[in-house]
Amino acid sequence: MPSSQRIPSWLRKLFVVLLLVPAVLWLGAMGWLWRQQERLLFAPEVLAQDHAFTQADTQEEWVNVPGARLHALHLRQPLINGQRHTKGIVFYLHGNAGNVATWYTNYDFWHRSGYDLFMLDYRGFGKSSGHIENEAQLHDDVMRAWRQIEPEYAGLKHVIFGRSLGTGLAARLATQVHSDLLVLVSPYQSIEAMATARYPWVPSAVLRYPMHTDEWLPQISSPIVMFHGDQDALIPIAHAQALQARQAAARLIRIEGAGHGDIQNHPDYTQALSRLLDSL
Repeated sequence: MPSSQRIPSWLRKLFVVLLLVPAVLWLGAMGWLWRQQERLLFAPEVLAQDHAFTQADTQEEWVNVPGARLHALHLRQPLINGQRHTKGIVFYLHGNAGNVATWYTNYDFWHRSGYDLFMLDYRGFGKSSGHIENEAQLHDDVMRAWRQIEPEYAGLKHVIFGRSLGTGLAARLATQVHSDLLVLVSPYQSIEAMATARYPWVPSAVLRYPMHTDEWLPQISSPIVMFHGDQDALIPIAHAQALQARQAAARLIRIEGAGHGDIQNHPDYTQALSRLLDSL
């Protein structure tokens, strides 16, 4: 090639730099996402260890897990003539933010339900110690809490209840233990599906919390009922519809006008949930 037609070396270097810089920035961003997923996914609120819960018949309990101690609230139905009267246990796994104090909002509903309620705070939430490190650890903590509480309710009804983030944890637990009912409120297909919809440029291999509810639901033999608000902008109802397509036996109850954080305030939701629990 004549020298007059050769690409100058400085221009070739510029081309290389223009190709490398975006690649380096993208790799750096993926590395940051890999390390910061707990901060992006979880928004715990810490409670003082002397914070008092004043709801009647509600006790604070602890679950020891490797490297941490998890705090929980346990509502037990009151004694009648000195005898305990409860239909069973609702094992409640809450969403990705707050703590049991912010999620224990429907106390009157649960007190009237005739069921005991056990609500767990994850690592770093409320009074729980430790830090969430990976998805396997989350599932293991949930299982340890279940094994601690379940023997108390032998021969009674077992309801696994998940809300928002907790729906994936509840579904996974229901593949491993017996339950009479699995209730999923505002469920997602998977965290991976949600991330892909919002950030299509992020490869799935970077996600350390894929939470594949869509893979677990078909493995569950117990009755499954899902509640979802048709105005939910955070986890659209299409997620619940996709889950129902994967598990035809699952029932989906659509709550008109409900969003993501206010579904518990809708009478259609509380009335349907009450009838469901009464039917067991």
